[in-house]
Order: sequence, then C-alpha cells, then structure tokens
Amino acid sequence: MGFPWDAYKPVHAREMIKAALVDMDGTLYDSMPFHSKAWHRLMNEIGIEAPEDEFYLDEGMTGAATVNKLAMKAWNKCFSKEECDALYARKAAYFRELGAPGLMPGADRVIAGLMRRGIVCVLVTGSGQNSLLCRLDSDFPDAFPQCRRVTARDVSNGKPHPEPFLRGAALAGVRPEECIAIDNAPLGVESASRAGTVTIGVCTGPIPAYVLEKAGASIVYGSMDELADGLDVLLDSLTML
Repeated sequence: MGFPWDAYKPVHAREMIKAALVDMDGTLYDSMPFHSKAWHRLMNEIGIEAPEDEFYLDEGMTGAATVNKLAMKAWNKCFSKEECDALYARKAAYFRELGAPGLMPGADRVIAGLMRRGIVCVLVTGSGQNSLLCRLDSDFPDAFPQCRRVTARDVSNGKPHPEPFLRGAALAGVRPEECIAIDNAPLGVESASRAGTVTIGVCTGPIPAYVLEKAGASIVYGSMDELADGLDVLLDSLTML
C-alpha cells in the first residue's frame, strides 16, 4: 500500500522540535564537487552536454531522475530502468575514483548539538552512494542508524516531492511539523518545505541564499559552522513559537 500523499495536509501550527531530518551530500559531507565531476564525466561519455554547476541544482533527485531529465532535454527520450541502473553504477565508480570527500566543516558540531538536545536525527538523502553511506556510523556515531535512513532506494518520488521528508518524519515517529530539516540544495529545501517541516537552508556551495529562500527555506545559514554556532538559539526560538 502506497503512502496517501493526496490526503496529506501540512499542519502549520508549530510544535516542539523532536526530530532533525538531515541531508547528506553538501550538508554532512563536502561531496558535491565530487558528484558534479562524476556526473559531468558520465554525461560527456554518452554525448550529453551539461555544465558541472547544473548538477548542484539537480542535487536531491534520484540517479534515475537525473539521468532521464538530461536525456529528455538532449534527446527527448528516457532510458529504461536497466539502462539507468547501469549508468548510475558508472557514475558511482567515477565518484569513488575521486577519493573520499571530507566532512562538511561544522557538520559534526551540528549533529552533536542536536543529539545533546535529545533530538532524533534521520538521514534524508537522494543519494544511493554506498561509499558515503557506509561512513555514517564511524563519522557520526549513533546519529543515523540503518533504521533512520531514507535514501534513493527507499522512495518512489525523489526530491522535490515531499515523500523523502515525510518518510523521514515517519521513521522518527513524529509529525513533519515537529521536525527541522537541514538541506543545502533547492530541491531538498522545496521537498522539506512541502512536507511541512521547519526548513533550514545552508549555503555550502555555489547556490546563493535567495535561491534557497525562494525554494521555501524558513531560515538560511551561510555554512554548517554558522548553523552550529547558532543552533541552541534557533532551537530555543522554535520552542517558544
């Protein structure tokens, strides 16, 4: 039985924040330059022109959605599921060849601050990149157990559809309006906003703050370090609303 998306109506009355739904690429890890280069290499090989910066705007879409968006734009056609899987496997291999991305500066402090406040953390990512997913337990101990992860493999509709963040809230056992969502990409911010969360945008790449605000961010921080510095004030202010 599918999730009753059409029946879902976000509730805008503010509740105490009980969970944080956290993006991975460009939020926890400084991995978007790696993804962008890997996608750019793959697209060049199959004959599709796409500048590297375009993939920052597509961040949050599933791999298949990214491939087919570009194929439709270039050739007015889509690939089969098998073709998408094969192409994404090539892209994932190119990503691994670039080495291991570092943690996004400040990400460890944000997660530690959330956990210190007793806020349940849930991963909500459009990625299926195992080379990063397998690092979560060591890089963020106890923050994102397997039972609290939403990845590209867990959804029918990727970002900007609200499904990923609605599923994240369900895994936390709370309502979306009891969550903050933290994301660096316009599609992720839109997804979280449509789900009914308090949506925190973080500028960690080339996308300016006004784009995240337009996508639905409730507030935008200039970096994860800035969010870490202001996290207690933010959470206290949300509790008082």
